[in-house]
Amino acid sequence: MTWNWQHKNWPNFIYDAAKLSEHESQFLHKAGIMHGSLKHIADDDKEGLRVQLLSEEAYKTSEIEGEILNRDSLQSSIRRHFGLKTDNRRIPAAEQGIAEMLVDLYKTYDEPLGHQRLFTWHEMLTNGRRDLQDMGRYRTHIEPMQIVSGPLQKPEVHFEAPPSKDVPEEMAQFISWFNESRKDDMPMLLRSGIAHVYFESIHPFEDGNGRIGRAISEKSLSQGLKRPTLIALAQAIERSKKAYYTALQAGNRGLDIQDWLEYFCQTVLSAQDYTQSMIDFLIEKGKFYDRFSDKLNERQSKAIARMFEEGIEGFKGGLSAENYISITDAPRATATRDLQGLVEIGAFKKTGERKYTRYYLNIKHESVKVTYPGKAETISP
Repeated sequence: MTWNWQHKNWPNFIYDAAKLSEHESQFLHKAGIMHGSLKHIADDDKEGLRVQLLSEEAYKTSEIEGEILNRDSLQSSIRRHFGLKTDNRRIPAAEQGIAEMLVDLYKTYDEPLGHQRLFTWHEMLTNGRRDLQDMGRYRTHIEPMQIVSGPLQKPEVHFEAPPSKDVPEEMAQFISWFNESRKDDMPMLLRSGIAHVYFESIHPFEDGNGRIGRAISEKSLSQGLKRPTLIALAQAIERSKKAYYTALQAGNRGLDIQDWLEYFCQTVLSAQDYTQSMIDFLIEKGKFYDRFSDKLNERQSKAIARMFEEGIEGFKGGLSAENYISITDAPRATATRDLQGLVEIGAFKKTGERKYTRYYLNIKHESVKVTYPGKAETISP
């Protein structure tokens, strides 16, 4: 097998930019709508959205690599890094590291990429690790850097990266390309997609390459927009993880990366759709409280706040009377009156009867069909 970096024309990737131009137009259009929509949500909700999106990206970019983290710890760590009020919980090293890296990405997106920034991110990611030889520096081991699967006796090699001795030179060339391509006004999606497959092909670190590679893609998009993207890129990738690895693997085997770029562009557009849905939900939340805040008792306010915390995917199957009692500690008779009152004023919609009765927030946020490459899902409030 000949890998892309072994071709004589490496790293001159082959692609047809014209065939991707419609994706670029859609990206810019959606980015404009998203930026305008943010002006219609309250400052507290903007702050909450930023924390939620960053913590979800931290969770999902780790989940792609098979590492399941604690969402509450991620949110607490991110809030702390932004100087916001937290619950002062003790944050495990893994959650602290990825949160710190994504906050640093958010704050420094406009700065040129450099070796030291990548080393700093790697140090953050490997916080607390004791199983790695090289932390905060490029890999130095003599053994081939391979992506493998299958039994130990007969593993399948999906990719082999350049030898460790070649990594410093390869990364110097990559960093130079990344910074110069920004000056060349390369289309945003094209630059971001190339940056990801280029970095992953070098695979410069002993571990953490996927998470850093996705961070570089987001940095590229943010630089193009001249503001943090705050799109759910890792979330979109995780929902179609098989398609992600298939497209990336195809891009590793030759210099023609058209299929990879097509996949990547579609995934970014899906990520934008999901984030826009979250923003629309927060706009409807503001309208909801404008209509009903002065009509709610303390118990009702507590239950509604809890429902909004669930975000656009909401309470699975709706809110039951038992849920309401659990949230508010209200006696059953009081819960029944409260729920009926919320229906009467138009704050809740009611479905079903008796033990099958369920309640939903009466907002105009509709189900959104988000199409991920290889998969489509409907997300409901």
